[in-house]
Amino acid sequence: MTPGASSVVVREVRSPQDWEQFIDLPWKIYSNTPHWVPPLKIAVRDMLDVQKNPFFKHAFMNAFLALQGGEVVGRIVGVVDENHNRFHQESTAFWGFFESTNDPRVAQALFSSVEKWAIHRGASVLRGPVNLSTNHEAGLLVEGFDSDPAIMMMYNPPYYLGLIERQGFVKAKDLLAYNVEQGSRFSERLLAQSERLKANGSVSFRTINLKKFEQEVDTILEIYNDAWEDNWGFVPMNPEEFRHMAKDMRAIIDPELLLIAEVRGQPAGFGLALPDVNQAFKKVSDGKLLPTGLLKLLWNTKGPGRRNTINRCRILTLGIKKSYRNFSLGPLFYTEYLRRGPAAGYPTGEASWILEDNRAMNRALEMMCGQRTKVYRIYDRQIGAPV
Repeated sequence: MTPGASSVVVREVRSPQDWEQFIDLPWKIYSNTPHWVPPLKIAVRDMLDVQKNPFFKHAFMNAFLALQGGEVVGRIVGVVDENHNRFHQESTAFWGFFESTNDPRVAQALFSSVEKWAIHRGASVLRGPVNLSTNHEAGLLVEGFDSDPAIMMMYNPPYYLGLIERQGFVKAKDLLAYNVEQGSRFSERLLAQSERLKANGSVSFRTINLKKFEQEVDTILEIYNDAWEDNWGFVPMNPEEFRHMAKDMRAIIDPELLLIAEVRGQPAGFGLALPDVNQAFKKVSDGKLLPTGLLKLLWNTKGPGRRNTINRCRILTLGIKKSYRNFSLGPLFYTEYLRRGPAAGYPTGEASWILEDNRAMNRALEMMCGQRTKVYRIYDRQIGAPV
């Protein structure tokens, strides 16, 4: 393409100024998008900091900016996670943090750049969007644009679907989100089974003890890596990485929503739900903590404004050790959340994300009259495939 105002130029993100432009771009893309929730810029910086984030001890990243007429019009990140490729015996590169104006030339230039980088790293498949791994945010929103995303869920303009599929990407997996309202309940048969298991002492639930937070995190990590081992896209987390993520979450955790299931006194599963602090983040429209953002967040997450701001939670994870899966703990967790959530001030909850082919979890949510509200999609493309 001949250089000029209409040409697209892609450059690697290197300087502090480049990173500022990278982080600031979404405010341009979503300036007229009412359901977009601005992230905290400091959180994005920390996540992408290869020196601070322990994820990068086993992963490589390269970030790109697209410019048109000297103006930033797109961005993307490529990631090769050695742990993922070793665990799944793949040669996959992930892409994420994708943003673009509604111009196929911008998308083509970005994906071409990340593909060349991925080939150099030995990858044969591009997969995304994933920010930075499946243990983080994942999936392109393809259904459900008419409501705000829950905490740690993605949002994007509808036109991204066309931009991405035009580049030769095909569906790898859909991820589902369900809304569950106060008053939902399972069948009487399942509720009776739940009560029998709890009454005879086989199964009990407890909330985490924040005074023993590190010990509790170790217990949860053991369950997590055992429970999810066979799931599509799962990557085991090492203690340092898991503790880093737990430390970030601790500021927003409501202990009433982090449950550990015990079978005859032994940890058998855990459920993690978080207050949907996206409802508070939306009030910090510029994504900056200073000069007033921090006060707004504290008021709406810890202070008097919380009651009027945060009225839903997101159930992120239900993990059950393989050796305890005959105890029907999945439905039991949901019955616990149906009881505990409203009592703690969350009459509404989102269960996400659920793999489209996880029949047990999808069936359980349907039995609770859960309403499927959003669909997210992860795409694959063979490296070098014609577009």
